[in-house]
Amino acid sequence: MRLATLVTGLSIGLSFGLIAGTAAAQGTAYVSSEKDDALTLIDTATLAVKGTIKTCKRARHVQRMPDGKLMVACTDSNAADIIDPATGKSVRRVALGDEPEAFDLSPDGKTIYVSNEDEGEASFIDAATGKVLKKVKVGEEPEGVKLSADGKTLYVTSEVASLVHVIDTATAKVVKNVKVGKRPRRMAITADGKELWVTSELDTSVSIISTADHSVVGTIKFEVKGARAEDITPVGITMTKDGKRAFVGLGKANHVAFVDVAARKVTGLVLVGKRAWNVTLNKAESQLWVVNGLSDDVTVVDVAGVKAIKSIPVGRVPYGVVIVE
Repeated sequence: MRLATLVTGLSIGLSFGLIAGTAAAQGTAYVSSEKDDALTLIDTATLAVKGTIKTCKRARHVQRMPDGKLMVACTDSNAADIIDPATGKSVRRVALGDEPEAFDLSPDGKTIYVSNEDEGEASFIDAATGKVLKKVKVGEEPEGVKLSADGKTLYVTSEVASLVHVIDTATAKVVKNVKVGKRPRRMAITADGKELWVTSELDTSVSIISTADHSVVGTIKFEVKGARAEDITPVGITMTKDGKRAFVGLGKANHVAFVDVAARKVTGLVLVGKRAWNVTLNKAESQLWVVNGLSDDVTVVDVAGVKAIKSIPVGRVPYGVVIVE
């Protein structure tokens, strides 16, 4: 009896170890949670939650590093947590300065570019040591951070100033301030690198900036039938690899917009959860994953069918999502 119990215990222990060791195996979505200080793991095949990983305080922006690990910005810990998907465990922490929210990484993963909200600064940080390499003064409440593909230009949004700051990474100098809609948040760069698309949360719009001379060359306004203009609050944005389609989370309007990039027109709207926040595509670009900050779930959208497939409950106040495939 004791031997049977021991064998059963060993089997359970081994099974748990295997599950933990393959927690981030192929086909896992990682959703950060501001209130639970954790990442929720979702199996992309079954669309079922398969576990959580504890992380630092107020986990927000999450991004995959060039080496395959995950980096999570934790605003209340003033740090990033580096998580190995192969083991589902944190391997180290990197200081990010005061109140980090969003960041981007250099192509080689050696430099972190982060917005420090309370300081009104963008910081260049050594990813290995956490040493601050440079600081750039920007407008109040910087939020979105986006690096050009060649790593030479950094774009940072200022929510209060309604500006996009264009920064030369070699000199750490602001070379231009671009006026956009009220409360700019997140950005995406077209596949050809010629346009920067910027969501403006309090302007129901996306501003389109030419990367050649950093002038605003277009604006897309969003409308949702039955929704008040003040509830259409675009934040998250992503694009297909070919640059033909963009997807924008419309915040409190509880929809995500499908946009034809070349025509600069909305081609579809999909009802998702409450406060559609950040968005990402799976590798095949067949599914759009939408993080809903007020309904504490993630909605998976069928891109071809332009319809929601399933909403999956996750942690409290989910913020960002990354898919490992």
